[in-house]
Amino acid sequence: MSNVFVLDTNKQPLDPVHPGYARLLLKRRQAAVWRRSPFTIILKRAGEHAPVAPLRVKLDPGSKTTGIAVLHETTGEVIFAAELSHRGHKITRALDQRRAIRRSRRQRHTRYRKPRCANRRRRDGWLPPSLESRISNVLTWVERLMRLCPISAISLELVKFDPQLLDHPEMNASMSPLQREERHTGCARLLEAAA
Repeated sequence: MSNVFVLDTNKQPLDPVHPGYARLLLKRRQAAVWRRSPFTIILKRAGEHAPVAPLRVKLDPGSKTTGIAVLHETTGEVIFAAELSHRGHKITRALDQRRAIRRSRRQRHTRYRKPRCANRRRRDGWLPPSLESRISNVLTWVERLMRLCPISAISLELVKFDPQLLDHPEMNASMSPLQREERHTGCARLLEAAA
């Protein structure tokens, strides 16, 4: 169960609280609902607040979903956890439809529309739109969480994994023993984590 984020009267983040305590504050009218997703309350009166504990955001990126967790820095307690779905496949489909419509305009008996493919250049640092959407989506949520709770650090999980190796173990024969050992330990760790 996720904790409830709390803001003071100046909209500064405080330590997240248990949902039961948040419900009590709302019932006593000492707080009001600030945002529903993620659920956040704002205190109505200013008062003495204990120093806030540092929190850490952990990200587990994936092609279709990204896992986001906010942890207490010292105890490791999970404060908030969410799974973020990406819309990369929708963007790819929309670009394909747009390309098909552009090509059909050239095939129809309308005014001549010459193909404009030689004037397209990609700027430095260009990313595919689906990947750019995924990065922007994750950054938006991290910035949103930074406004709602006192985050001091961000951790990003980077895993290199070859799913072909599970389907075709004979690919191992062409590798050196060192490569085989590195790949085997990575697959074993992943399978243990999944079990």
